[in-house]
Amino acid sequence: MSALPAPRPRPLSRPWLLADVGGTHARFGWLGTDGLGVAEVRTLVTADHPTPAAAARAYLADLATRLGPRDSVPHAAAFAVATAVAGDEVALTNSGWSFSVCALQRELGLQRLVVLNDFEALALSLPRLGTAKVQPIGPALAGPPLAARAVIGPGTGLGVAGLVAGDAGRWIAVPGEGGHATLAAGDDFEAALLCAVRREYAHVSAERLLSGIGLPVLYGAVAQVEGAPHPGMPPAAPAIVAACLDGSDALAVRTVDVFCALLGGFAGNVALTFGARGGVYVGGGIVPRLGERFLTSKFRGRFEAKGRFASYLQAFPTWLVTDTLAALDGAACALDQADG
Repeated sequence: MSALPAPRPRPLSRPWLLADVGGTHARFGWLGTDGLGVAEVRTLVTADHPTPAAAARAYLADLATRLGPRDSVPHAAAFAVATAVAGDEVALTNSGWSFSVCALQRELGLQRLVVLNDFEALALSLPRLGTAKVQPIGPALAGPPLAARAVIGPGTGLGVAGLVAGDAGRWIAVPGEGGHATLAAGDDFEAALLCAVRREYAHVSAERLLSGIGLPVLYGAVAQVEGAPHPGMPPAAPAIVAACLDGSDALAVRTVDVFCALLGGFAGNVALTFGARGGVYVGGGIVPRLGERFLTSKFRGRFEAKGRFASYLQAFPTWLVTDTLAALDGAACALDQADG
């Protein structure tokens, strides 16, 4: 006698609280019972709140003023966080926040709480991104629809994740900490940059230079290698980007150009590692601010510059994610795929 099929899990009832928590900001969103997508998005500064629970309560209190107390109580939540997630205790890499998943679920009175890496969430969003939410970097190529994909993103840190097709139309995100892999130089100038940075940091990871915390380090290294006047305390990442775009600081222009080239080489490494024929997507908070300068940079050329495998990578699409809510949508996907 054949075994009966396992019963399908009951879907989690809505509304859902969604959060995308980085080192600097926590973005919250709401998925109501109307099925109209993520709404009521608010961004909070993490340093303004002692814990994720406090930030969530502040968001929900504000939400109650618009929806009413009865309609602003979440049944379930998904938190996408900028750190590795393994077990109940979670500590953000570039923030002072740490928490227990079980305790946070109790504090917020949730039936279910899913906590996942932020780039795991971003990866889960990729199949849902329409053409209006991405922009091609280089040629507008179309990869095989079920091929593996990857996403990288310089924000406060540098996130990396992969995505592979699973059974029954599901996608499986492959989170990791690829941003902490050792950064490789693509030419003699970059080798000199890495040598300069290694005088201060024994291990030069990709995140050490290709992130919000890394851009000032890269700026100082470029100044040192080029023999420019000592910049003192390097500007913060937003100031470097702004000075590059308005042309007011030649050192900032050079720094951003090197950043784009190094990021392209790193993205090519990720593409080779994952076999991401479905495309490598670039998210995070820094690259979208660069606009056309990034799209015309050396990123794509360095992405393909892998010797004998250059022709192999020429067929891989590269896309810029322009949807600022993609990680929240991916967090909702994680809840969709969770057992009820």
